[in-house]
Order: sequence, then C-alpha cells, then structure tokens
Amino acid sequence: MERYLKLKLPGGKFVNVSVSRSRTMSAIRGKNTRSTERTLRMALTRAGIKGWRLHANEIIGNPDIYFPKCRLAVFVDGCFWHGCTLCGHIPRTRGLFWAAKIRRNRQRDRRTSQKLQCGGTKVLRIWEHSLRSKRERDAVIRSVKNAQANTCQKRLAKRRNTADGRHDSYGSMTRSCMPARAPMQARVRNPARK
Repeated sequence: MERYLKLKLPGGKFVNVSVSRSRTMSAIRGKNTRSTERTLRMALTRAGIKGWRLHANEIIGNPDIYFPKCRLAVFVDGCFWHGCTLCGHIPRTRGLFWAAKIRRNRQRDRRTSQKLQCGGTKVLRIWEHSLRSKRERDAVIRSVKNAQANTCQKRLAKRRNTADGRHDSYGSMTRSCMPARAPMQARVRNPARK
C-alpha cells in the first residue's frame, strides 16, 4: 500500500476487519475479471474483431486490450475502483481512505491516457456498467470498431504524408505533447580540470 494511503488509516493499517470482508477483498483481482474483461473479450470475439492482445505490458498503463496495428489501447474501468459518477460510491467505513484511493486511481488514469495519446496511441476507456446488457455491449463494440477504423486510417494517411515529405518530425502531436527541450548552454571548460 502506498505511504500516502497509509496516512488515511488509523495506525497505517486496516484494523477490526472481519474475516469474511478480508477474504472478499483479497479475492478481487486486477486481471481477467468476469464482469469486465472476460465480457468484453467474448463480445470482441463474437463480433469477429481480431488483432488484439491482452495486457500488453510494453505499453504504458498495461491496457486491458491493445490493438498493435492501429495503436489503440482499450481500458475497462471498474465502476467502484475508478469512481464512476453514475454507479460508483465511496464506502462509509474508512471513507477517507477510499476517497483518496479512488481519487489516486482517477489521476493515474488521466496521466496514463495523456501519455499514451502524446505517444500517438488512441485511448478508449470503457466503464464496467456499459458491459451489462447486450444493447450496451453492442454500443461498446461499435465504438471499438469506429476507433479502430479511425486510428488505422489516420496512421495510413500519416505514413503517406511522411513518405511525401509533408510531415514534420513530431507527426500529429500537439505542442503540449512534444518533449520538453532543455535550453542550450555554452560549455565553459574549467581550466583547473584536465
């Protein structure tokens, strides 16, 4: 647990936690969750969408599903853990800890999305509640297909423009995404050092 979050708990740890609650919380996994990841994977497979990888750990943020050809990262965010405004909530027990935890998760999500977008990867975030009904899953699949098609078309156009010499070295990055450059300083040689 992070030091910052430990400060939100009395004594820096969970106390007076029932055995059943402890067992429930320790059973929650970050990967291959039935309500989110598996549901999306089955929907992608049924829709005939191919070319994706699970948990591409060479990509910032380890997206749940990654399309390397189109550079499309798909994250499936749990409503509780990522603070969904529709159905997420903060528990009454140890509310300060959970509010801080969820706030940190949301900040990390924003940072990760920004880094990926600055690197030229399209990011698609899907809420857990949008995978519950078939109608909502179909809408998610349509948005994945649209993002995949738009991203692939842009990459092809960029490749063509680069080959024609009409593209700058940063591609389509905005100013805020460009790497910061240190100001040039003249090197002064210290006469005492050799």
